Amino acid sequence: TIARELEMKYSALRLTTDEWHTRLFGDDFADAEDLGHQQHNSRHAELEALLWEVASRALSLGVNVVLDFGCWAKSERESFRAKAHRLGVDFRIHFADAPEEVLLARLAARNAELPAGTFYIPEIELKQWIGLFERPTAGELKAR
Repeated sequence: TIARELEMKYSALRLTTDEWHTRLFGDDFADAEDLGHQQHNSRHAELEALLWEVASRALSLGVNVVLDFGCWAKSERESFRAKAHRLGVDFRIHFADAPEEVLLARLAARNAELPAGTFYIPEIELKQWIGLFERPTAGELKAR
């Protein structure tokens, strides 16, 4: 939702990994034969790398870009910040904070509708991911 708003506000190219992933591979997250989601995760990583190539070209042409990626770890965010810096472009993190109960309610609503470009995610998966999430610091959220 925020990525779509930013896309309009900044006349930006929005690159959303999940949308590309489901278009190319379908909902392979739910593939029972993909134990541990290894194939899904590998495809997702390849798509993020490809979308960064598209983003870097667009940025070099002066086009604003919204990377609608999870960036759940500080190291991921710092990597993108460094890449943007090497290109000579601004980098900002837009972080929407919500308590776990709100996230779970949103997931339940999303899973019930399963809009295009999304995966069905079991509640137990989201609870595990919440434990892995590294909350952005105030310093990370400042535009640099």
